[in-house]
Amino acid sequence: MKLDLLVMTVHPDDAELGAGGVIAKYVAEGKSVGIIDLTQGELGTRGTAETRLKEAQDAADILGVAVRENLKLRDGFFQNNEECQLTIIRAIRKYQPEIVITNALDDRHPDHGRASKLVNDALFLAGLRRIETDLDGQTQEAFRPRLQLQLIQDKYIQPDILIDITAFWDIKERSILAYKTQFNVSDSNDEPETYISNPDFMLSTRARAQELGRSIQVKYAEGFTSRKLLGVKDLFQLH
Repeated sequence: MKLDLLVMTVHPDDAELGAGGVIAKYVAEGKSVGIIDLTQGELGTRGTAETRLKEAQDAADILGVAVRENLKLRDGFFQNNEECQLTIIRAIRKYQPEIVITNALDDRHPDHGRASKLVNDALFLAGLRRIETDLDGQTQEAFRPRLQLQLIQDKYIQPDILIDITAFWDIKERSILAYKTQFNVSDSNDEPETYISNPDFMLSTRARAQELGRSIQVKYAEGFTSRKLLGVKDLFQLH
């Protein structure tokens, strides 16, 4: 299956928090969109790998994505090495996405920046034909996406591009709250409160989207960074 857009992030819920509105927008426009989680988030304080897997699928159903996979790299301990790079290369060549969105360049959680660098390096290597990979016994063709963007996560980074998600905010919010063990404190048990389970975290998520939206005179927006300069064909499409 070839994808138009692939969001490839390290923890289940990163995609929803950073790009849930963009995912919903392009699904609504008929684009083929997928999510790949690098890890199962098994080191998370609340919930388990099994509950996160179920919650991730519930969120995927809300967003309407065509595919969601988990590469099961080691949460907290994955490295930017040959083994992890080849795992990502196989996934990129499998889905051949036009655009990839990955984690923030730098963030409060050390996994985020490390995953961003890992994905960036693997995307470049995926385009080298002398790196040979196979999937289900079939040799894969070299492939490199034409565009890579990064999320803006907990640490504020000046965005290079903003996208209006006003019409899709409710879907984004519902997809986040599908992670009941992480965010929905009303369903909490005796597990300890965390940075993200505190209700203020969801309030700040909404406030961030409103702040970014105000910059382009819309109610809600998501922001992304780019490692390269971005070009447009028509200045009149910008606002």
